[in-house]
Amino acid sequence: MTQNRAINPAISMQNDGQDRPSLGIMLMIGFCAAAPLGDAIAKVLGDTIPLLQLLVVRFAAQALILLPLALLGGHSFRMTRRVFWLTAARTLLHIIGIGVFFTALRFLPLADAVAIAYVMPFIMLLLGRLVLGEMVGARRIMACVVGFGGTLLVIQPSFAEVGWPALLPLVVAVVFALYMLVSRQLARDNDPMVLQAVAGLMALAVLGVVVLFTRGIDVQPLSFVTPTTRDLWLLVGIGALGTFAHLLMTWSLRFAPSATLAPMQYLEIPFATFIGWLVFHDLPNGLAAIGIAVTMASGLYIVWRERATTRPLPPQT
Repeated sequence: MTQNRAINPAISMQNDGQDRPSLGIMLMIGFCAAAPLGDAIAKVLGDTIPLLQLLVVRFAAQALILLPLALLGGHSFRMTRRVFWLTAARTLLHIIGIGVFFTALRFLPLADAVAIAYVMPFIMLLLGRLVLGEMVGARRIMACVVGFGGTLLVIQPSFAEVGWPALLPLVVAVVFALYMLVSRQLARDNDPMVLQAVAGLMALAVLGVVVLFTRGIDVQPLSFVTPTTRDLWLLVGIGALGTFAHLLMTWSLRFAPSATLAPMQYLEIPFATFIGWLVFHDLPNGLAAIGIAVTMASGLYIVWRERATTRPLPPQT
């Protein structure tokens, strides 16, 4: 999972007041195509490039691309102590989430891994109720239960084939749900471009410490290898696509409200299915396909309920 997937329709990021919904939707569709394409590259590289090396490249690209853009755009990098530490916590969750997802891709078909990870909106809704005290109605809780049941249908055939690694996308979902809860505390009053640029630098610092302390340990995920020319180009691709996908999502939110864009994100699952078939010749089996459909339907229902409950009441006459 190259970045956080879900947008909460109740929490819109800053919009510059120039609503152009069609452009916002097109940018979000671009994200839905770019994100699983980056994941597919990570799956291809998983057999030859160690996990730590993949993470370093991924976040180095994020820092190298977004930092100059933020500087050229005249964005302020000043942060309060609270924002700094929340950004640090968010960065750690991002590293863990991407690391676990890249690991899952070594064992699971692309579409299955993405679909299982899309239980995240359900977890985020429940955590919002338990941690932040947000109101969650009975119908949305029921949709969460049904959506999680759909996820179990996707997990079942994968678990029968590969065992415990089929549960890794669930770990990703929990980690990114926490990531989104932290993001809620930051998104309203902080520039998303600056947050991601700083997060890239923080991630490189954290991964640098990991590299320093694991040097000499003969464990494949923590080692570094000299990539072939093919792998080098794929590494460039994974870094660029991960960053580009994030920019598409960020730009989409400048032209359309998140309530409009949230349903579009579920297009990532059919995109992942198509890319998985095209690159790896993988297709979900019948049970997994039913589970994907149930998960998508439950998620879209939650989006619809969020829009219904946050829609302003008509003026009284």
